[in-house]
Amino acid sequence: QVQLVESGGGLVQPGGSLRLSCSVSGSIFSISFRGWYRQAPGKQREFVARISSDIMYPDSVKGRFTISRDNAKNTMYLQMDSLKPEDTAVYYCNAVVGVPGQGYIEVWGQGTLVTVSS
Repeated sequence: QVQLVESGGGLVQPGGSLRLSCSVSGSIFSISFRGWYRQAPGKQREFVARISSDIMYPDSVKGRFTISRDNAKNTMYLQMDSLKPEDTAVYYCNAVVGVPGQGYIEVWGQGTLVTVSS
């Protein structure tokens, strides 16, 4: 079974930094990372960084978050700097993977919790 696995979340003070990672487990023949999303309690999931066709950020994180990927490692990253309490959320990565015998499927990670608090 193909899965995206996120890591790097945790508790950080306001103004601090975290780097999230998203890697893939399972047998694939291709992967196209789409980006990172987050969902805060009581709110809808929103995108925070896109990397599929071009790199884009919403105004809420622009200048503070940086998305990148390492194609050799099949891993996507989200560097988060100058974190604010309102960045507190569960962060998810998203990708389209090519799976032998199944074709192309969209997958989501299980989420990693980021808490920004003093």
